[in-house]
Amino acid sequence: MYPKYFLTLFCLFFLSNATAQNPHFSYLDVFDLQYVSDPQISPDGVHIVYRRMGFDVMKDAAVGNLWMVRTDGTQHQKMTDREVSEFSPRWSPDGKRLAFVSSTEEGAEIYMYWTASGKIAKITQLPFSPGSICWSPKGEELAFTMKVARSAPVLAKMPKKPKGAKWADAPRITDRLYHEADGRGYLKPGFQHIFTVPAIGGAPRQISSGDYNHNGPLSWSADAKKIYFSGNRSTEWEYDFRNSEIYEVTVGAGSIKALTDRNGPDTAPLVSPNGKHIAYIGFEDKVQAYQTRKLQVMNVDGSNKKTVSNTLDRSISNVVWDAKSTGMYFVYDDKGNSKIGHISLSGKVRTLAGDLGGTSIGRPYAGGSFSVAKNGHIAYTRTRPDHPSELALLKAKAERPQMLTDLNKALLDYRTMGEVKEVWYTSSVDQRDIQAWVVFPPNYDATKKYPFLVENHGGPILNYGDRFSAEMQLYAAAGYIVFYPNPRGSTGYGEEFGNLLYNNYPGEDYNDVMDGVDHCIAKGWAQEDQLFVTGGSAGGIMTAWMIGKNDRFEAAVVAKPVMNWISKTLVADNYFGYANSRYPGQPWENFEGYWKFSPLSLVGNIETPAMVLVGMNDLRTPPSEAKQLYHALKLRKIPTVLVEIPGASHGIANRPSNLITKIAHTLAWFETYGGATLAP
Repeated sequence: MYPKYFLTLFCLFFLSNATAQNPHFSYLDVFDLQYVSDPQISPDGVHIVYRRMGFDVMKDAAVGNLWMVRTDGTQHQKMTDREVSEFSPRWSPDGKRLAFVSSTEEGAEIYMYWTASGKIAKITQLPFSPGSICWSPKGEELAFTMKVARSAPVLAKMPKKPKGAKWADAPRITDRLYHEADGRGYLKPGFQHIFTVPAIGGAPRQISSGDYNHNGPLSWSADAKKIYFSGNRSTEWEYDFRNSEIYEVTVGAGSIKALTDRNGPDTAPLVSPNGKHIAYIGFEDKVQAYQTRKLQVMNVDGSNKKTVSNTLDRSISNVVWDAKSTGMYFVYDDKGNSKIGHISLSGKVRTLAGDLGGTSIGRPYAGGSFSVAKNGHIAYTRTRPDHPSELALLKAKAERPQMLTDLNKALLDYRTMGEVKEVWYTSSVDQRDIQAWVVFPPNYDATKKYPFLVENHGGPILNYGDRFSAEMQLYAAAGYIVFYPNPRGSTGYGEEFGNLLYNNYPGEDYNDVMDGVDHCIAKGWAQEDQLFVTGGSAGGIMTAWMIGKNDRFEAAVVAKPVMNWISKTLVADNYFGYANSRYPGQPWENFEGYWKFSPLSLVGNIETPAMVLVGMNDLRTPPSEAKQLYHALKLRKIPTVLVEIPGASHGIANRPSNLITKIAHTLAWFETYGGATLAP
């Protein structure tokens, strides 16, 4: 007890001194950041429960507890006195109870909180973690999803080992198409099923059946006799992985009926408050790199299907019906900013709020969530480049939100952050407008010259935006002008823009990035002899492609890249998902095409000193891909170094210390070749 106690005091003393002495954002500040996640406003619009996230410096992990605040900003307090992980809060229909999930060393269970008394109780005892919690209309039951285990295939019967013998572990055997996942590792055999449990506790009852996955989110019928879900129960479901349908399952008999039947993903069914309609998200699969998710509506019996959001060329997510069943609230990304909108059943769209997000601390990706009370008040996670997500409340008919939290005030009020500026420039390929952001060093002086760092986003069909990013701020604090663009293929600019990468990746997105570099040189922000470049995942692919196409950069850090599409496609955890949506055919059917877009095909051109960085447990862009680049550069005697991070999956930044490791090594490599650095 005492050594840990004194170590904690030492860490707090060290961090508090760092806060007092350092005016710029620094490595250890990452551990002090907090952010809001999953805000749930009560049906009467009086209370908001949210998950307050932070980072445990001792455990080197993100941790989260539930907090509650009134919508007038008063009574802001921790919901329970438990110091364990709490998440997925969901209000009962009458707002008198709150179901949530909490995980301890014994596993994850469903708990109940009574608002009048403040008491809590564990109401389940489950073998696996519950998900997609959903209240029945009268608050009598909860539906949820949970894995049901199956036995692994047995191919051979082994002889019984002698008593006390230490033989090797039994082999791991699978016959499934999808058998491993990055960040989760080997997927133990089993299927996701739907269960119900009384809201007062009791034995859970399995509702769905069969060797299929039955996925959330879930939604009850108005009479509580049916539950709607998304899944694929076709005989070829493993190989028909892009397809899913909306199903209903009867709570009593467990009979299942499909309500949709088109080729493409139909997901997230949600019954309207009047019980007449089901909203869901999906599209007719055209088999291309990117397709916008459309909002669909049908009658509860599956009839009269129609697409509501045809006039909006953006992907829709997080749908919530309004109280009168006349339309729906939803989230969409527009030009690098995440917004909350409302759409009527006739397709009329209104934008209600922007700046949703801030739950991705490392880099400025989209994210965030919201909920709506019966009176139309909206609670959501709001971010700006100078702060992670905070709790915002947009009252019905109000034009501006009010902020209910300021979790990082004690830290960020004493930090000079880098200014983030939005820029637009023209692509030399086809004169498209390209959006990007520039982060200037704290106390930027336009009369001075600074090293210029290009940071390419992953995906590639994702987007960066005007959101908080610890990584960008740390690079700026080190003295770099940081440039992060959304080249063609990025989301938030329409289906045609995102689909420009089909059978063309990397392609002219390279030109879009380099046009941005030239734009910044013309603006005087960048100099030709002080250019640096980095990026992870698809950003690592682009970085390797860029230094294979030109030698304008002083140094590069290629993080978790794909170097060879032929090898990567058949060893990654999502190996089955590339053919035809990224490139035509399988690798053995289109060898030349896959090789054409492999950065390894350009490795003979590389003259730029390049660090190669990867997580040792990465199943998405496996370490073998990074090693191909490192080994090729070593054989060519190009300055290079391989940095392998133990225990890290593709999401290197999931552990704060690994995020710091990545940034510190990137800056150290750049400093070696004339760049700036950030003192720890």
